[in-house]
Amino acid sequence: MPQASVKRLIDSRKDKLINFVLDIEKYPEFIPFCERSKVHERHDDGDIINIIADLTIGKGPFKDTFKSDVKFHKKNDHIHVVNIEGPLNYMENNWNFAEKGDLKKGFKTEVSFEIDFEIKNKFLNILMAKSFQYGLEKIA
Repeated sequence: MPQASVKRLIDSRKDKLINFVLDIEKYPEFIPFCERSKVHERHDDGDIINIIADLTIGKGPFKDTFKSDVKFHKKNDHIHVVNIEGPLNYMENNWNFAEKGDLKKGFKTEVSFEIDFEIKNKFLNILMAKSFQYGLEKIA
């Protein structure tokens, strides 16, 4: 059951980083082993943006697609993601964004990311447990 978390202070405005995370269609451009992404639904319900999306992750013959329910809670700058279909027994991740600074000193955003998941295929789950933190560090 791979679990990981990372916290970074990034030289950017909070809104820009949130939009970056919510731009799921662009994930194949920068996430290792993400071959494809597709947004099925996107609704802005005022306080919450709801997204249903697929990601195809893997390399060569070892790839699969999973569907996730993504919710951006605008009031507390929190993104919550859960798996709803695919090769995972479960997956949950959380993003939190806290802007620091001001116009004079410049803005930075503290971003924290936590993920917990388990792949149905036990062999792939062991492989991911060993390599996941490395991949997370590459994109963080």
